[in-house]
Amino acid sequence: MTEDLMKMQRRRFFKGALSFGVAFMTLFTPSISLGWGAGGHMMVASIAFGRLNPRAKVQVAALLARPITPLEVTNKSNDFVNAAHWADDLRPFPEFDSLKELHFIDQPFSVDGTPPPKLPTPNIVDALKENVEILRSNKDDDAKAKALRLIIHFVGDIHQPLHCATRVDKAHPEGDRGGNLVSLSITTGAGFKKTNLHSYWDGGLGTFPASGPNFSPPSLKSIPAAAARSRIGNPATDSALKLDRPMDFQAWADESFELAKDVVYNGITNEGKPSSAYTVKGVSLARKRVAWAGYRLAALLNSIWP
Repeated sequence: MTEDLMKMQRRRFFKGALSFGVAFMTLFTPSISLGWGAGGHMMVASIAFGRLNPRAKVQVAALLARPITPLEVTNKSNDFVNAAHWADDLRPFPEFDSLKELHFIDQPFSVDGTPPPKLPTPNIVDALKENVEILRSNKDDDAKAKALRLIIHFVGDIHQPLHCATRVDKAHPEGDRGGNLVSLSITTGAGFKKTNLHSYWDGGLGTFPASGPNFSPPSLKSIPAAAARSRIGNPATDSALKLDRPMDFQAWADESFELAKDVVYNGITNEGKPSSAYTVKGVSLARKRVAWAGYRLAALLNSIWP
């Protein structure tokens, strides 16, 4: 065998090994999630839309009808409920990569004395403030159309507890990425399936309308009943909502942070199996956070267009 032929075969072996490694990581590494799944975001928007005043409904309809780029994404979400997942639909487009860090504010807490990292900036609180100012400004309608879509999405995200907390320990000195690095085994009808803590909560612990093939959003017809279930026991009259303070974004993040520590991470270990009691409590909390996000999103938009 010639030296050139040996080199070529070594390159092929290395390339094949690398391809196998990438495939293995893709199949068996927990995915990194960005927020409530499309179903959860659509539930938030559905609840909010029913509470918008007439002027706000006219304004949002006009802005959502604008053909902003990328058109192949925007044209699929011209209504208020489907616009809720627009910010996640941008993930395949590199030109929108700067938005990815704005979906969360991973406030760290240490469980074993490991020094926590600094709070990331900019974050979702900064993003909400900035986009609200755009809606209230004299900027062009395309800028406002983008800002509105981001606000609809980010109000949902900030109410997902794992978008506002990250658990720090010796194994994860930079945090566990809001539970993305916590692997779980979930009981299903067919036995068990692997997921991660963040993804489990994104789907309302398996109770929110599921996305379809290739991450397509659930159908609109599946949303009203799911949204109605979230409102049960979670009335908009709850004084803790503080709907008279519709732009208190840091307070919403702090709420989610405390819930993450007290409920979401409570009793959860890597490679563990959530108990039935944990799941029941978690489903109740996830529905409450969706309902509160919907109420607060409506209050926010009504305050912009009173």
